Amino acid sequence: MEQSDAKKIKILFLFVVVLIGFIIFLGTLFYWATIDRRLPKLEHSEVNHALRGNIISSDGFKIATSQKLYKALVDTRNIDPKKFDLFVKLYSLYSGDDPKAVAATLKSNSGSTVLSYRIDSKSAKYLQELSRKLYKLGVFKSYEDPKTGVAFLHGLSVIESGEDRLYPSVDSVTPILGYVKKTEQKNITKTTGVKGIERFYEDKLSSVQDSLVIGSRDISNAIILDGNSISSRRFDGYDVHLTVSLKMQKIIENILDKHQKNLEAKEIMVGIMNSETGEFVTLASSNRFNPDLIEKKDYGALNISAIEYIYEPGSVMKPITLALLLRANKVNPYDIVNAYGGSYKLGTKVIKDDHKADKYTVEDIIVYSSNIGTAQIAQKLDAIEFYQGLKDFGFSVRTGVDLPFEHPGIIPALNRFNSPIYKATVGYGYGMNATFMQLIKAYNVFNNNGRVLTPRLVKKLVSPSGQELFPEKIPDPQVITPAIAKRIQKILIKVVQQGTGTKAKMEGLEIGGKTGTAHIAEDGEYVRSYNGSFFGFANDKKNKYTIGVVVREAKKKQAYFAAQSAVPVFKEVVEKLVENGYLTPSTEIQNNLQ
Repeated sequence: MEQSDAKKIKILFLFVVVLIGFIIFLGTLFYWATIDRRLPKLEHSEVNHALRGNIISSDGFKIATSQKLYKALVDTRNIDPKKFDLFVKLYSLYSGDDPKAVAATLKSNSGSTVLSYRIDSKSAKYLQELSRKLYKLGVFKSYEDPKTGVAFLHGLSVIESGEDRLYPSVDSVTPILGYVKKTEQKNITKTTGVKGIERFYEDKLSSVQDSLVIGSRDISNAIILDGNSISSRRFDGYDVHLTVSLKMQKIIENILDKHQKNLEAKEIMVGIMNSETGEFVTLASSNRFNPDLIEKKDYGALNISAIEYIYEPGSVMKPITLALLLRANKVNPYDIVNAYGGSYKLGTKVIKDDHKADKYTVEDIIVYSSNIGTAQIAQKLDAIEFYQGLKDFGFSVRTGVDLPFEHPGIIPALNRFNSPIYKATVGYGYGMNATFMQLIKAYNVFNNNGRVLTPRLVKKLVSPSGQELFPEKIPDPQVITPAIAKRIQKILIKVVQQGTGTKAKMEGLEIGGKTGTAHIAEDGEYVRSYNGSFFGFANDKKNKYTIGVVVREAKKKQAYFAAQSAVPVFKEVVEKLVENGYLTPSTEIQNNLQ
């Protein structure tokens, strides 16, 4: 029995020893399998990150583009101390960084160290070539990890850190161009649109697919491209091609900057739209910013006033009121209307005219901008005709222009149009709110045979492979007949020839438009502050352009009147269209106007 027990104890002991040895063996395998041994990998992969698409003007200039950013890393333990100065000298020469700063960074860090985060593609290519040369020069030496006892050799690495959005034209085409914000995606910096075109076309501008290359590596960590390597194609975002000409945009912006300073205005907006296509040649503001460097003082300019600022438009609404009356067959342009010597009482409200007259024809109500005449003829429209007519012209409805955050504007509720006071005030542009974009769209009806067009800033989208996408064609509703449009057009020409817009006159061109000087209300009270506007058109024998000008809150004495503020800007804009070949004056047109 004693011998049998002793034998069992020996067998148990042996089993325990074997079990402990097996556990140690497994533990050792697990340790070496999970720790970072810094061994060079036989297979290497590289990701080539796709870029955001470009935004390109109609005359071929990139006004928004993206470039790759790289970061340079080196393991300080792999730099041969004897060749430290050589590394610093060569790296600084290739990167353009300050040698003293590079040396200080290397000396203050041990291990993997980032030398720069913002290296452009050109510099990255040079540094990658430098990395190969440094290996050949023996600048790097192997280092043995004291924890693992494993030697490794990591030289200079240049890897992608993200993308940077660039705006070569600085503040031009803003704020409609918009801007982007930076986001982190898997340790890579990407950009996302926040406002303007950048935001509206985010789904097309944003990159689609990064490329991936997998293969064996050489001593400098470069992938060997052979039959065994694997690669997938990179797909950048679509390029967005604008209808806007950068050259004309800059010309108009210079005009606005000059007039804003002279008029001491809060802002001046100008839009030039092709009347037959709805495409903008220019949509400019005096309030702009540099998307590369947005400062606190720029915050007010980030919003696009053309679609986000709503205001009472004033007398520029009078031709639209007349168009609705003609559509309903409620007036004749030659009907006589009593002007009451410039003062007229409607209910409890006293309505006054700047031009004191005893009577006007209906068309002269527009030519000389009579509030009294408009208030009276507006009564002929019933509530539904007036309310629905304004909606048909695009008021209280978004225009559909390809910009985000568009305000729909405000018109009174249908039942309010039963009130004579509301009919009168809305008839001459008060008691409602509209945007610049809605007004230029509405005025385009008169220069486009009575049809409404959707304003456009983008001509087409082009994929990296060259596939072209065009904005969806939206039906053009016939708001008024061509005959009515032509009649209003002639009245607007008369405004320029002998009415309130004579300063816009230019020989050899068919120019028409309407002035508007509108009080600004604050906290329910009208204050001594005004918006001056002029909306109209300029045509030659082949080309037709609808043009809008709004001067916000001019402070210069007497300059708040549209005839002294918006009309001169309009005239200068037309002159630039002629100088740059968009319009050509002719004696035939001049003879027709006489």
